[in-house]
Amino acid sequence: MDVLSGGLNQGNLIVTTALLIGLVVISRKAKMLDNPGVLAATALGFVVGGMGHWTWLLILLGFLLASHKATKWRFDEKRARGMSESDDGHRSYGNVIANGGLPGLVAIFAFVTEDWYNGIWMFGAAVAVASSDTFASEIGCLDDNVRMITTMKPCEPGINGGFSPSGQKAAFVGSLMISVLTLGAWLVTNTDGDSFMIGVQKTALVALLGWLGCQMDSVLGAVFENRGYLTKGGVNGLSITFGMLVMWIILSSNFFA
Repeated sequence: MDVLSGGLNQGNLIVTTALLIGLVVISRKAKMLDNPGVLAATALGFVVGGMGHWTWLLILLGFLLASHKATKWRFDEKRARGMSESDDGHRSYGNVIANGGLPGLVAIFAFVTEDWYNGIWMFGAAVAVASSDTFASEIGCLDDNVRMITTMKPCEPGINGGFSPSGQKAAFVGSLMISVLTLGAWLVTNTDGDSFMIGVQKTALVALLGWLGCQMDSVLGAVFENRGYLTKGGVNGLSITFGMLVMWIILSSNFFA
């Protein structure tokens, strides 16, 4: 049974299905997602694992678990300050689509082009941006030392475009976490003989793009979302697109050859 190749082969689908069952069970016990969120995550997970690879699904699940922990961190304080999206910290289908929709498109792209070799790094970059932004928002919102990214002037915590020292550190941690998971996925599926140093270099790029995508999210939030030109989902989508497209351009240039 082949569990190393991507796409709709038996081995990949069996492992993907087992991981999705685990997702449903853990999500319900930990109350990470509401019912629509579980359905959306399961559908997205099948696309990511079935068309990409089950290791890609592990990256996404790692992001889901870590973001849930970040959301629950000092949750009562966030709720008291009006900075929580739900009363108990769960997330719904909107969050799933906003953070996982574009990584799902990367899996479809890899399946259509049969390019899982580059796809894994594009996928990692996309999830790294989502993770970096989530960590920055959930950790940084309780830091009162906030400045607007476009003017560097002090501003209220939680406002679009605001950044704080703790938020920046959290953003890097979130991005770094996904880059390490991406390296692990690459090590499992690296059948093309790339050197370990090439993998480490691409991993570092994933971490950097994830953090830069978070900064772009803040700029777009300050310039466009605060003026009503973009929604939060639109800002997230553009920032994630930035991460995966820059990765694709660099990979296409044979920079690592």
